[in-house]
Amino acid sequence: MKIIYTSVLFLGTVSMFYSQNTNDTISKESKIEEVSVTGSRNKKRTVTNTPVPVDVIDIKQVSQSTGQIEVNQLLQFSAPSFNSNKQSGSDGADSVDPATLRGLGPDQTLLLLNGKRYHQSSLINLFGTKGRGNTGSDMNTIPIGAIKRIEVLRDGASAQYGSDAIAGVINVILNDRNQGFEGNAFYGMNLFKSPGNKDVISDHKIDGTTFDFSGNLGTKIGNKGGFGNFTVEFINKDRTIRNANPEKGYSSPREKFGDAKSQNMYFFGNVELPLSDGLKFYSRQGFSYRKTNAYAWTRSADADGNIPEVYPNGFNPMENTTITDFTFDNGLKFKVADWDVDFYNAFGSNRFTYQIDNTINATLGIKSPTSFNAGGHSLLQNTTGFNASKQFKVLEGLNVALGSEFRYEEFEIIKGEEASYAMYDINGNIVTSNTPGNLLVTNPLSGDVRPGGSQGFPGYSQEFNKNRNNFAAYVDTELDITKNWMISVAGRFENYNDFGSTLNGKFATRYAITPQFAFRGSVSTGFRAPSLAQKYYSLQFTNFQGGNLVTIQLAANDSDLAKTVGIPQLKQETSLNGSAGFTFNTGKFTATVDGYYIKVKDRIVLTGNFSQDDDAIGEILAENHIDQAQFFTNAIDTRTKGVDIIVSYTDNLGPGKLSATLAGNYNEMEITKVNTSDKLQGKENIYMSPRERAFILASAPKTKINLNLNYKIDKFNANLQLVRFDKVKLIGYNDADQLYGAKVTTDISFGYEFSKNFNLTIGSKNLFNRYPTLQTAAVDGNTESGGIFDPVQMGFSGRQAFARLNFKF
Repeated sequence: MKIIYTSVLFLGTVSMFYSQNTNDTISKESKIEEVSVTGSRNKKRTVTNTPVPVDVIDIKQVSQSTGQIEVNQLLQFSAPSFNSNKQSGSDGADSVDPATLRGLGPDQTLLLLNGKRYHQSSLINLFGTKGRGNTGSDMNTIPIGAIKRIEVLRDGASAQYGSDAIAGVINVILNDRNQGFEGNAFYGMNLFKSPGNKDVISDHKIDGTTFDFSGNLGTKIGNKGGFGNFTVEFINKDRTIRNANPEKGYSSPREKFGDAKSQNMYFFGNVELPLSDGLKFYSRQGFSYRKTNAYAWTRSADADGNIPEVYPNGFNPMENTTITDFTFDNGLKFKVADWDVDFYNAFGSNRFTYQIDNTINATLGIKSPTSFNAGGHSLLQNTTGFNASKQFKVLEGLNVALGSEFRYEEFEIIKGEEASYAMYDINGNIVTSNTPGNLLVTNPLSGDVRPGGSQGFPGYSQEFNKNRNNFAAYVDTELDITKNWMISVAGRFENYNDFGSTLNGKFATRYAITPQFAFRGSVSTGFRAPSLAQKYYSLQFTNFQGGNLVTIQLAANDSDLAKTVGIPQLKQETSLNGSAGFTFNTGKFTATVDGYYIKVKDRIVLTGNFSQDDDAIGEILAENHIDQAQFFTNAIDTRTKGVDIIVSYTDNLGPGKLSATLAGNYNEMEITKVNTSDKLQGKENIYMSPRERAFILASAPKTKINLNLNYKIDKFNANLQLVRFDKVKLIGYNDADQLYGAKVTTDISFGYEFSKNFNLTIGSKNLFNRYPTLQTAAVDGNTESGGIFDPVQMGFSGRQAFARLNFKF
């Protein structure tokens, strides 16, 4: 098997992973030319002349040669401008990997499923992770076995697709094969010991064992071209533990730091059925179920949250999360007066619940349970819309597409059991900051006051259900002025019932100077609507600080408290996007260079904690019996500049064929302004501290470079991939810089086709066991994760050996 990363000529960089046997190169490349890609509603547009920058990744071929079994990680090591890291000790983010495109927020990239908006996760990142205050989509709810290809549009596209498309669009295209069965079995394990790294230790020499089985069945339905394609997949992954090395004097407050244990089960279906001439029904069904088990921060024997009679040696709380995700999209395609019409309804829901084990509510003493139902959250989204497109004989061809959508969203907080969030006095009564009581004030080991709630993850103390709807209308046009020059103009209007209206536009052009050389460029405005979680999420919990009971309120944006202290109502984030570049293609050699500029205004983040000591709002907090508060607000403006470069070469070498690709991304972001409210001017370092700014700026390394080499001889192929991640800078809890040096990972695999129905691949991911730079300051617990390094660059799982068996019949 050979994987080729090809760049072709159109407005924006197109990169393709595709497998080619020596004897069928032409036929498969011809198929690629007919792919209609994201960013264009012109059905006659192919990847060689589409006016949008898109990476087209053939998932089946890429996954067969790598050790990646999840969409996020596959893209992390395939697309230079895409970044996603596994988290540890980050509450719900241990189960959902935050992902960014061009270093922007997890909620600034729109996810589509077969061109229809895919629902977001109900998780909002709050503690211990990047993207704090952001929601986002969970691409790992879609199994790799169900995916035909992924199209990554790296250009602002709000004028075409609506909210969240500031950084770009990722469109997941489901498998549409209509006959036969294909399956694969994957087994991988992390081999810890390595001569190249002696600073990190593990509980076992082998951990992170992973088993993945998927089966995909395609079948014809009727005799008019109908089909059904169905996928089932099961993944079982054990945890990894990456501890400090006490023999070298390294230590950290986290005894258990590493990837969570997880079990994933999927079912996805893709059905199309012609009902009559010119009328087609389609349906896409998806269900995923994920259980994860992750360690929280260690509680030592003398910690205030420990009861020594229950845990004499301290304890490691365990967060058990259950994620249930459901998708059900249906539609009709037909013609009306030569217009191609697509009428559809796309439904999605995501439910996220927490069970905290091996923990305790210290204010209940030895009577406390050690397991708690902490509640959770859920999100529902339903979109009904239509799109109509038609070709007109104007100049060399005009395509007009127009449409409308109506979307309903509902967000819910599920209350946990009382003991998961409450603090009790010695009589077992709930206490608050303004309620006198006989408090449990002494920890026999530390002498400090004990905190309430389940340790490791406090339960949700309030429940609510909020909803909203929005209406959108858009026009998307493409005109071929000559055979060499085309332009595209799009506009979109949206109205939200909870914050108002927005109007955005886009202009793009492509000009082929010669058959081999083309210029492309685009400019657009964009927006992202505040998520329901950002507008309505509210969490109140109690804790002791310096021996005093403290009530902390994460105040909803529409709450009386937010209004009283002058926090403005959330409004849309807005953006200005520009790009310009060129492509050069001689057949064997291709090169593309694209520069981009993204200016985002009023980005929504979560502020720091304001206290009663604050001279601006302290009295207001005191009057409301709240000791500390934090808020969601449109706090910052950012500016991002960067360049994408892709160079590829393919040629016969000896008895086989060599393919080489070098792909790189340079990305630089700066925070240009902190937007405090009128009442809180001068509080910029609480609104957005240097530490929080560093986390935003570290969402992507400044440079990321992929080198892929593939060589195929008859039935044998070898694949080598090197990925260089640039250095990253964070700031610890002690306000000291934490520097992570540049790292290079090496992946290698060997495949053999025993027959047309059976092939085997063996290989290693991160062959030389590279880890982020160890932070010696971790001894004081100053890393964000509490471990010996943070989730940056390539992650912290180390080397994996794997085998993948693919079969079909």
